[in-house]
Amino acid sequence: MSSDDEREEKELDLTSSEVVTKYKSAAEIVNKALQLVVSECKPKAKIVDICEKGDAFIREQTGNMYKNVKKKIERGIAFPTCISVNNTVCHFSPLASDDTLLEEGDVMKIDMGCHIDGFIAVVAHTVVLQEGPITGRKADVIAAANTAAEVALRLVRPGKKNQEVSEAIQKVAEAYDCKIVEGVLSHQMKRFVIDGNKVVLSVSNPETRVEDVEFEENEVYSIDIVTSSGDGKPKLLDEKQTTVYKRSPDRSYHLKMKASRFIFSEINQNFQHFPFTARVLEEKRARLGLVECVNHDLLEPYPVLHEKPGDFVAHIKFTVLLMPNGSDRITSHTLQELQPTKTIADDSEIKAWLALGIRTKKKGGGKKKKGKKAGEKAEAEPMDASTNGGGAQE
Repeated sequence: MSSDDEREEKELDLTSSEVVTKYKSAAEIVNKALQLVVSECKPKAKIVDICEKGDAFIREQTGNMYKNVKKKIERGIAFPTCISVNNTVCHFSPLASDDTLLEEGDVMKIDMGCHIDGFIAVVAHTVVLQEGPITGRKADVIAAANTAAEVALRLVRPGKKNQEVSEAIQKVAEAYDCKIVEGVLSHQMKRFVIDGNKVVLSVSNPETRVEDVEFEENEVYSIDIVTSSGDGKPKLLDEKQTTVYKRSPDRSYHLKMKASRFIFSEINQNFQHFPFTARVLEEKRARLGLVECVNHDLLEPYPVLHEKPGDFVAHIKFTVLLMPNGSDRITSHTLQELQPTKTIADDSEIKAWLALGIRTKKKGGGKKKKGKKAGEKAEAEPMDASTNGGGAQE
């Protein structure tokens, strides 16, 4: 890497206040978009209509930013709104012709992302379509995901290794008699890169291995936790349900079909860097053209996976900036009240992880906390294990 390239990369990381501002602006928009989507989730509502509203909100809000700057700044959706229900694990973002409705009692996983100038904020949240506290296995699986996310937030810090996070989140899931879902990766994110090379593997097994890496200051991560009351080994049931794709930047192929060439040209023009939903393409052409693009690895599909009927799946994803003064979680949403059947109150290891501080204050920095001297660690409020993971940290 030349010194100019190194300088440019440095200017594009968290050492630049402008970069931090763009991450936080993207986060503010996606948090509001999530809030909107949650408010639209009602019995008999069409899932596709709610996904459309989430995407439209992100497009509108990002479109209002940086309008008067000379240099064109790309901004918009970094991950299309997906709403996956009950035993459906992820990536359900149906086409306009799909009539799937929400029903009372559904466990909904909402997943979405936004970017400003390529700086990405993603979030996923789980909501149950009911009034009052969530109980039973639904509460267990959400508490497992939330507590695992809180533990991951405290362990994804400079000097720690990805393997430590994988082992910890599996231990948390076991405490709630749940499983971490296989195949889910948490990624480092960079400008225009939603799935960087540094990853945290949710569950390690002989078929899936990742390189051991250490987290470093000024990195950004998307921490992705998916838990299941089932066996955590989801399956693809129907390829036609897959509608979310991402352009494979290093692949090329001369497409044979006219519909494929038309669709691929549109994708190259509008969705070079980020995943998109086929809903934004002309449906008839897309059905024909996407198959050839996927068969020749020009597009990477995000399959809609399922656990067994009767199983519940929960999903919590957040974006964290590893700042010099500690970890800054910039995307989240408050959980419903949970009354799980399991407790982690007696697990000293999990309680110790949850008691770790998230932020530190350096000498002379900011206001002193009551009873703290400047220069001492100002611990974040540790998560209270007795709540069984009942609320997200804002």
